[in-house]
Amino acid sequence: MCLVYCATAQTGFTRSEMNEPPNSAPPRTWLDRISQLVSGEPRNIDELLEELRHAQANGLLSNDTLSMVEGAIEVADQQVGEVMVPRAQMVVLPLDAPFDEILHRVVESGHSRFPVHGEDADEIVGILLAKDLLKALAGSNTTPDIRPLLRPVAMVPESKRLDILLKEFRQSRSHMAIVMDEYGGVAGLITIEDVLEEIVGEIDDEHDEEDPTRKKLIQPQADGRVLVHALTPIVDFNERLGSRFSDDEFDTIGGMVTSEFGHLPEIGEEIALGGFHFHVTRTDDRRVLQFIVRPSDA
Repeated sequence: MCLVYCATAQTGFTRSEMNEPPNSAPPRTWLDRISQLVSGEPRNIDELLEELRHAQANGLLSNDTLSMVEGAIEVADQQVGEVMVPRAQMVVLPLDAPFDEILHRVVESGHSRFPVHGEDADEIVGILLAKDLLKALAGSNTTPDIRPLLRPVAMVPESKRLDILLKEFRQSRSHMAIVMDEYGGVAGLITIEDVLEEIVGEIDDEHDEEDPTRKKLIQPQADGRVLVHALTPIVDFNERLGSRFSDDEFDTIGGMVTSEFGHLPEIGEEIALGGFHFHVTRTDDRRVLQFIVRPSDA
């Protein structure tokens, strides 16, 4: 009796709490609460994640729920530069371009928002929404001027945390920001979808291919470089670019290049290999996603 009384006094539990019928389903048993006094609650993020994974293993959380919780926690430690769309992949519109050219780029890309630049590519003057352009076309018999259609553009540094950016997106009700590098130049862009995908996983829309292998894996760029998806089969890369990489050990370009790095490379890392220069433009926390490739002597 003394043992029970002492434990009750030290833990702050009443006899009624200890004698509750099973149907009341208390959150923790008496023994669990005693253990809590010794071990304590999770003291850091790693311990919290471990507890959540135990809960998932015991069937208290689904795999999808665990993934979203992990994503939400990890977003606080991620920066814009880690998930942004690099400058080389941006679809931008020149302010003074002929209207037919602007319309062609909008239709061809399938995007809904477009940065617009002045004479200098680093001079982003606003954001053009495809729906605003469509309204202007529908309400006029003349070629519309895109200048009055431009919306304000938000500028953010590469170092901004994703959770802070998401809050700013919500408060300003904007969906896109231009990412600036330390020298004041355009480093890339980021959308609210990019941030949300870090939490809930890939979000496909009607313009996304259902199967990654069906995407345009090799896309020549206007400056002569080539945008290459990491899932590109080495055989296809050799055929398109005239290289002679062996596919005995690796099937894809991503696997081969990552092996040469000897570690999971980060965005911006570069390596010369087999007469080609590979510049990493997209990654996630598990693999490389995309490269910009050019001949080494270019």
